[in-house]
Amino acid sequence: MYGICNLAIIPLRAEASDRSEIVSQVLFGEHFEVLEVQKQWAKVRLHFDGYEGWIDVKQYQPVLAGDYAQLCEDALVMNADLIEYVTSGDNLLMPVPLGASLSFLNHTGINTPEFVFEGLRTSGLKPKSELVNTAFLYLHAPYLWGGKTPFGIDCSGFTQMVYKLNGYKLLRDASQQATQGDALSFIEESEPGDLAFFDNEEGNIIHVGIIMKDNYIIHASGKVRIDRLDHLGIYNAETNRHTHKLRVIKKVI
Repeated sequence: MYGICNLAIIPLRAEASDRSEIVSQVLFGEHFEVLEVQKQWAKVRLHFDGYEGWIDVKQYQPVLAGDYAQLCEDALVMNADLIEYVTSGDNLLMPVPLGASLSFLNHTGINTPEFVFEGLRTSGLKPKSELVNTAFLYLHAPYLWGGKTPFGIDCSGFTQMVYKLNGYKLLRDASQQATQGDALSFIEESEPGDLAFFDNEEGNIIHVGIIMKDNYIIHASGKVRIDRLDHLGIYNAETNRHTHKLRVIKKVI
């Protein structure tokens, strides 16, 4: 069984319950495999990053196997504005967030609501230099565990979406992203767009951000913000202290 998100944003939960932790979000147009169904809940695996979780069965549209296979082959096309709207065949207006997937709109067998999108689109690989410009679109977005939009986002959701909008694939969680790319020995070797990872006292990767020029970093902590980066970690000038301990810098691109 397969499905596609036909709503703006839906929660992806750790367990089959409305009270369960939201581990990520599924944005409009994202497609997935349905692994299991329990009453009103479906366990799904997202095609883009393989992430798994539970969604309400009322919050997605079933997709035939052949249509799903075609979606997996299609080039990824996304909304490039902070928020845009799709209109349906019965003239309903629905908002879709930055990074929403639009690839399925050309498939009449899937786009049965006859959604039409007339906003700014983005697709294909962009130069690495565009990563920081894209990151600025999320500046001041509030921190939200499991979030993936400018209305609430977590640290790894932020890095994943910035890379995704530029045509690159990152895994979902910071610890997973830390397995990608090549490690750098020194901050001085890094370029804007590289990823910096941070660990806790147990040595577990718990945070990630995007390196900017001149030893700055943009990351989601309370909100998407810009702070200093040095050999110890992230330095917050407002509180005059280091907030995150640097573990490794990775060059993915």
